[in-house]
Amino acid sequence: MRRINLAIIGGGTVGGGVYQALRRNGRLLASRLGVQLSVTRVVVRDLAKRRPVSIPPSKLTTDWKSAIRDEKNQIIVELVGGVRLAHQIVKQALMAGKAVVTANKALLSEHGQELFELARKHQTNLYYEASVAGGIPIIKVLREGLVGNRINYLYGILNGTCNYILTRMEKEGSGFAGVLEDAQRLGYAEAEPSLDVDGLDAMHKAGLLGSLAHGFWIPPEQIHVEGIREVTALDIQFANRLGYTIKLLATIRPTAKQGVQISVCPTLIPDHHVLAGVKDVFNAVYIGGDVVGETLYYGRGAGQDATASAVVSDLADAALDLVRGGESRLPAFVSHVENGSVFPWEETVAPFYLRLHVIDRPGTMARIASILAEAQIGISSIIQPEGHEGDSVPLILMVHDAKIKAMQEAVRRICRLKVVHGKPQVIRVENFEF
Repeated sequence: MRRINLAIIGGGTVGGGVYQALRRNGRLLASRLGVQLSVTRVVVRDLAKRRPVSIPPSKLTTDWKSAIRDEKNQIIVELVGGVRLAHQIVKQALMAGKAVVTANKALLSEHGQELFELARKHQTNLYYEASVAGGIPIIKVLREGLVGNRINYLYGILNGTCNYILTRMEKEGSGFAGVLEDAQRLGYAEAEPSLDVDGLDAMHKAGLLGSLAHGFWIPPEQIHVEGIREVTALDIQFANRLGYTIKLLATIRPTAKQGVQISVCPTLIPDHHVLAGVKDVFNAVYIGGDVVGETLYYGRGAGQDATASAVVSDLADAALDLVRGGESRLPAFVSHVENGSVFPWEETVAPFYLRLHVIDRPGTMARIASILAEAQIGISSIIQPEGHEGDSVPLILMVHDAKIKAMQEAVRRICRLKVVHGKPQVIRVENFEF
């Protein structure tokens, strides 16, 4: 049986998980592939560090450059995280003609075009299934399973940390800060949580999915991003009363006009929709193709085992490509749309949830409705609960489809009214009407 040697650069949670998965299921993998995968080196920062996964000391090294230079290693697995060092590693490995497997969505979001071109130039390939949605094989779905479809819509719950926080807030009526603190203590959120809770992690993933789905590279700076810090228990409570659940949702849809709408932001989803039932740390991707219709992909989006499973899947593909003489069955990314563009966020049309705090006096609602009417924005429902103490009370409006630019301007005018206090909350609504 042919042996394919690989080096794992990064011996942390995911790197250790990949080594453990290969040790656990190596024979099974070899029997299915007809190829034996052998780990020659695991590159770590500190040789003396205690690790939850036992790796023989003879395989450990701190020298990633030597792992790439070693002619025995045909595959390099980059699992160091971050961007700067990962970029150096992947770039050097591709230039050396090595196949590269990575789980690094931030790296691909920032340098994907360059790295895909390097892979093509040096006649090798870059594999990145683990970069989006952990154990859900969503990259394979778009590149292979749905290759014969035009993608009419793609919606994703792509960040388990945010989904866990919003689920807890909904179940318990708790505030964001307290639940985030619990999530950090339990290991579901990083000590510095910005990448997750500000939507950047989901944005990196959405950019990759949008690029694959629509055939042109989508730069991260063209993706509209909002995080979940401003979502309150009050918003979740009123959304539930209206028949909705709040999720951090990635939306990727071609528009009737030219361009693809792509965004990551808190969104009200109808309770009856399948994505509303995705709870805790789980991810889901809901895709509609013009031939296949609607499809759903669900599973753990992060964690040692889920990510390791996706990395091992890529290792299997890389090994089979090498057995065939190094010619990749599928290139890393094929740009096939010449004039692809991202539709401006401000021009996007959607219904909205609007929460204001207002002084409860006659004429308040009339003034607000007048401003919305002048912007040609219609109101579909109103909630003004009783029993709130203080100078102001919450006022919740659900409005019909409106252009985001018009909605933003109307809210600015409303906030200048003396009867309106504090910062408004504006959340997009997705009713999945195609």
